[in-house]
Amino acid sequence: MPELPEVETVLRTLEHQIAGEQILSVEVRYPKMIDRSPAEFANALTGRHFQRFERRGKYLLFGMEDITLVSHLRMEGKYYLMDSIEPADRHTHVIFQLPGDRQLRYHDTRKFGRMELLPRDVDPFSFHDLGPEPFWESFSEPYVYACAHARSVPVKTLLLDQTFVAGIGNIYADEICFACGIRPTKRSDRLRHRDCENIVLHTRRILKEAIAAGGTTIRSYTSSLGVTGLFQLECMVHAKKVCSRCGQPTKIKRIGGRTSYYCPQCQKAI
Repeated sequence: MPELPEVETVLRTLEHQIAGEQILSVEVRYPKMIDRSPAEFANALTGRHFQRFERRGKYLLFGMEDITLVSHLRMEGKYYLMDSIEPADRHTHVIFQLPGDRQLRYHDTRKFGRMELLPRDVDPFSFHDLGPEPFWESFSEPYVYACAHARSVPVKTLLLDQTFVAGIGNIYADEICFACGIRPTKRSDRLRHRDCENIVLHTRRILKEAIAAGGTTIRSYTSSLGVTGLFQLECMVHAKKVCSRCGQPTKIKRIGGRTSYYCPQCQKAI
């Protein structure tokens, strides 16, 4: 699933390519993907312009004159900017017709992605019950410590909880735990203040570096937007057979249904 850096990269790429463009028409090929009838969805967007490009967690927010289009890519969602004459394949589910015979196409093999329309002035603080963004001041050591000690879950489970912090997924949770020297299985209520401070520090550092690298292309994260993630070259432990730091074999464990990688040498059990 695209995580915060990938979503941010897609957002900024789209901003560069379609900012100010008008939506001439909308074709919905898979109605279950949107929050209303295809006719209502198309009528609300037709004639509007892409004016603001924002991200909240893993959500793309496209602000228009009086409405905001919210898009969640989920597992396999991708945007393609293509000429109208190019045939759309069976995995193309929403098509936005743009001037100049161009189309913005939403492609989703698994059909898990979702789109919804909200009022223009979306409150980012209460949006879908998401926790703070990793770069917000409210994501601080006292906040992390309080949340961690209010429950007893594996640290990785805490990091993946979007109500705790928005945007972190499986790959970056593994990398954050590794950078902090914390096993992903460690109970959150056993975190020390220093651990929580490191979580804030390394979360911001890793995500910032991943954004600069364009995210990661692990698995099938590609599109026609010219987005090529390189952060997979920087991963220290995720999907690695040996630890990038000490060279010892990594371990794999299922935590909350997610495959987790860690180094038993660099990430102590205590």
